[in-house]
Amino acid sequence: MRLLHSSFLLLLVALVSACSRNAPSLVPAPGAPPPARLEFKPPDGAVLTESLKSSVGWSGAPGTQDAELTTVTRFTPEQSGWLLTQRVTQARYTREGAPVETLVDDVLTRFPLRVRLAGDGTFVGVVEPEAALAALAAVAPAGQDVSLLEGFFAPEALEARTRAEWEAKYGGLYGRAWEPGAQSYVVGTVPLGGREVTYLLERTFTGTLPTEHGEAMVFSLHCLAAPGAEASPRVLEALSQAGDPELTPGVQCEGEQLLGRGRFIPVRRGLTLRATLGDETWTWAAKSQLESLQAPEEER
Repeated sequence: MRLLHSSFLLLLVALVSACSRNAPSLVPAPGAPPPARLEFKPPDGAVLTESLKSSVGWSGAPGTQDAELTTVTRFTPEQSGWLLTQRVTQARYTREGAPVETLVDDVLTRFPLRVRLAGDGTFVGVVEPEAALAALAAVAPAGQDVSLLEGFFAPEALEARTRAEWEAKYGGLYGRAWEPGAQSYVVGTVPLGGREVTYLLERTFTGTLPTEHGEAMVFSLHCLAAPGAEASPRVLEALSQAGDPELTPGVQCEGEQLLGRGRFIPVRRGLTLRATLGDETWTWAAKSQLESLQAPEEER
C-alpha cells in the first residue's frame, strides 16, 4: 500500500508541475529510506535448532568426507551481556558415503558448549572449556591412544576454535547501519590438507528478503587475495585484529549469509572454499540452516 501511495503522489506532483511551472509543489519529496541496521538482540529464552553440514574433498581422490550436526541453542541474559548454551543433539560422519564411527561425535553430544558474549555480540570467552576433555575421558575406551583428540579438545584449542568460528560468522556485522553495497571484512581459517588455510572474507550487504523467520538481511561472501598498499582501512583493520596473519595464496570462495533484521536470527549461511595446496586442489563447503525457532512456552 505504501508503494501505491508513493506512486500516486509522484504522479500528482508531475501533473501540478505541468499545469503551473511557477507554482511551488505542496507535496514533499519522498525521502530515502533509512539504512538497515543490525543490532544484536538474541531471542531471550527461545530455542534455536540448526542443521550444519560440512564437506571436504580433494583432487585425485574419490568421494568426500562429510559431517552433519544438529544443534540446539539458547541465549540467556547475563549482566550486561549474554550466555549462549549450545548442545549437539545429533552427529553423523561419513567417508565416501559410508558411515564412520568416531569418538568426536560421542564427545560433542555429551557436553554443552557455553559461550559468554558482550551485549553487542562480541565474543568474550568459553565458559568451563575443560568440560570437553571431561567428556572425552568419559567415552574413551581404556588403553586407547586419544592424544590427538586431547589436543583437539584442549581448553585453549576449543577457545581459539570457537572464537574464530564466531568471528568469521558474525564479527563486525552488528551495531552498524548497512546500505546496499556496504562491506565488512574478517579473517577466517579452516584445516585442509594437514595445514591451516587462512583467508580474507569480504561480506557485502545486497538487500533484504522475506523468510519464514521474518525479514532477513542478505550478505554475499567472497574471498580476497592478499591486499596491497592500496587496501582500504577496513581491510587493514580486519587483518590487524587477527594479528596480521599470512594469507594462504590462491584461496577462492563464494557464498551467502542471511541474518534476521529485527533480532539475532541466523537464517542460513553457505560458503564454498577452494585452495590449491601443492599438487592438490582442496574444496571445503559448509552450510547452516535454521530449522526452527521455538518460544519457551512452545518447548514446554
